[in-house]
Amino acid sequence: MNKLLLASTLSALSFSAMSATLPADLDWQTNWDSPLFASEEAKFGGTYRTYMASFPQTLRSVGPDSNSGLRGWFADAVPNLVSKHPNTLEWIPDLANEWAFGSDNKTIYFKLNPKATWSDGQPVTADDFVFMLKFYRSKDIVAPWYNEYYTNVIADVVKYDDHTLALVSAAEKNPEDLLYSLGSLTPRPAHFYANPAKDENGDGIDDDFVRKYNFKSEPTTFAYYLDKVKKGKSVTFKHVGEDWWGYSNPYYKNRYNVEKVRMTVIRDQDIAMKHFEKGKLDSFGLVMPSLWHDKTKSAPYQKGYITKFWGYNQYPEGAGGLWLNTAKPMLDDHNVRKGITLASDFDGMIEKLTRGDYVRKPNPLGVGRGEYDLTDVKPPKFEPERAVEYFVNAGFDKIGDDGIRVNDKGQRLSFAITYSYPAHTPRMSYLKEQAKLAGLEYTLNLVDGSSAFKYILNKKHEVAFLTMGTSEVPAYWEYFHSDNAHKAQPNSHANYSTPELDKLIMDFKAEFDIEKKRALSRQIQSDVIEAAVIVPGYMVPYTREGHWRWMKYPEQPMTKRSSSLFSGSYSPGLGVYWLDQDVKKETQKAMKAGKTFEPVVIVDDTYKL
Repeated sequence: MNKLLLASTLSALSFSAMSATLPADLDWQTNWDSPLFASEEAKFGGTYRTYMASFPQTLRSVGPDSNSGLRGWFADAVPNLVSKHPNTLEWIPDLANEWAFGSDNKTIYFKLNPKATWSDGQPVTADDFVFMLKFYRSKDIVAPWYNEYYTNVIADVVKYDDHTLALVSAAEKNPEDLLYSLGSLTPRPAHFYANPAKDENGDGIDDDFVRKYNFKSEPTTFAYYLDKVKKGKSVTFKHVGEDWWGYSNPYYKNRYNVEKVRMTVIRDQDIAMKHFEKGKLDSFGLVMPSLWHDKTKSAPYQKGYITKFWGYNQYPEGAGGLWLNTAKPMLDDHNVRKGITLASDFDGMIEKLTRGDYVRKPNPLGVGRGEYDLTDVKPPKFEPERAVEYFVNAGFDKIGDDGIRVNDKGQRLSFAITYSYPAHTPRMSYLKEQAKLAGLEYTLNLVDGSSAFKYILNKKHEVAFLTMGTSEVPAYWEYFHSDNAHKAQPNSHANYSTPELDKLIMDFKAEFDIEKKRALSRQIQSDVIEAAVIVPGYMVPYTREGHWRWMKYPEQPMTKRSSSLFSGSYSPGLGVYWLDQDVKKETQKAMKAGKTFEPVVIVDDTYKL
C-alpha cells in the first residue's frame, strides 16, 4: 500500500471529528508519587528460557481460540491507558500520562505519552484508539463478546490531536468504574491492519481477518514483540530494546530486563522438570505440592544450584471449580446440581492431595474484590448423605449393580469432568472415588491444554474444571446473561441464565452509585450460588517456583499483585527479575568442578493473609 493510500485509509477510520474542541475547564490528574517496586541492581540482557505445555492454536488475541495460549503477551499484560500500582492499588500513568473526568459522568480525557511507539517504530496516536473501536465492533473478528462490549459499553472515542483523546462510556459511571472500563483499554495498530482492498463491507477490518491473522503477530506497545515462531515447537519474544518508550515512565524502570524470552513446547510436566534440572530451563513452577515437597530433593537443589522460592500474594481470584453445563441432560435439574455440590469432596482433596497447602474457595464466583463479593458465604461441605436426598428428589432413587444411581428412565447419574492438565488427574480421581459414596459417577476427560478451553467454549463438556481470571470489578454478562447462553465461544460455561438474573446483570452494568453497584454484585452472586451451577474449588494465594541461582529479583520480591515471580506462557508478569550472566558462568564452572553451595529456600510472606 502506498503512503498516500494508507494516509487516506487512516483518515477514513477516524470517525470522530478531529475538530472537536477540548473542554477548557478539565481538572487533569496524574500520579508519579507511588513507590517504585523494581530493583536498581537489575541488569539488562540474556535469554530467559521457559516452556509451554502446548502450542497455541492462534497468535491472535481476539476471535476464535484466542482465550488461551499466549494471549497474555499480546493483550492482557500490555500497557493500558492507566493501570493500578501492584502494592498501593492507586491509579498510575501507563500509556497515558494524564487523565481528566468529564462533567457528564461518562467521559474520560487522556493525554498519551508522546514517546509511546509500536514495536515496529510507528508512533502510538489517538487514531489507534479510534481504530480500536471500529476493530472490536467489526463482525470480521468473530468475537461476539468484544462486539457487544465495544458497542453497548463503549460509546465513542473522540480525537482532539495526535496525543489527546476522550473515551465515552455508554452509561453513567462513578469515577472508579470509569477508570476500570475506559482506562484499561488498549489501542490497536491502525497502520498494521489498514487494507481497504480486502474490506468489502467497509468496517475497516480485513474480511478474512480470522484466517489471515491466525499466525500473524501484530505490533505491540509492550516491551516484547514476537520475534520467532517454530510452529509446534517454540516461540521467542524479543525486547524492543533499552530505548523502549516504556522506560520514559518511571514505573517501568528496571523491569522487563531480559533481552529474549524463549518458550519451548514440552507437553509432559515431568520431562519439563528434567529439562529444568539439567539447566535447559531457567525456572520451573513448583506450586504443585508433590513437586515442592517431594521432587525437589535431588542434587541440583541440595547442592545449591537451584533455589526454591515461595511468595504469597493477594491477587483477586475469578470464578472457578466445577462448572456444570445446564444444557446437558440431567444437569438442568436443580436437585441434581445441589446434590453434586455436596458429593464433590474438595476439602478432602486439599487435605490429602495438596498437603493442606491450598485453600478452599469460599465463593464460586471469586474472591479478593472487596465489597463486590459476598463475604459471609461458605463452600459446601462434603455430605454424601444429604447429596443422596437431592438425588432422590430428582428421581434417582435406585442404585445399579455398580453402585451408581439410576432413575426410572434408566439414566445413570454419571458425568464427565473435562480438565486440561495431566497433573490434575489424581485430584479428579479423588473426587471420582468420593462421589461414589453418594451414588454419583465422575468419569475423567483429559483434553490437551489449549484444546481443552476450546472444547469448553464450544459447550461440549458436561462438567468442566477450570478457574477464570477476574478484575477488581467482577464481570457477569459474559458468564450468566442469556445473550451468551447456549452459544459457542462466549464464557458461559454453565449455560445458565434467567430473566431475573438478566435484569440484575444489566442493572449492575448500568449502575452509577458504587454502593448500589456492589449490592447488585452481591445479589447476583447469591442467586448464582443458589442455582448451584459452579462447585467452588480451591485457590492458591501464592506462587512457588524453582530457579537457577543466576536468576535475580528485588530484595522485596513479591507485590500484592504478583501472580508469579518469573514470566510464563500465560503472562510475562511484572518483569522485575533479571539474569546475572556472571553468576551463571560461576555456577556452570562450579558444577563442572564439583563445587557446591548452601541449599537455599526463600519464603516471602509479606502479603500472606
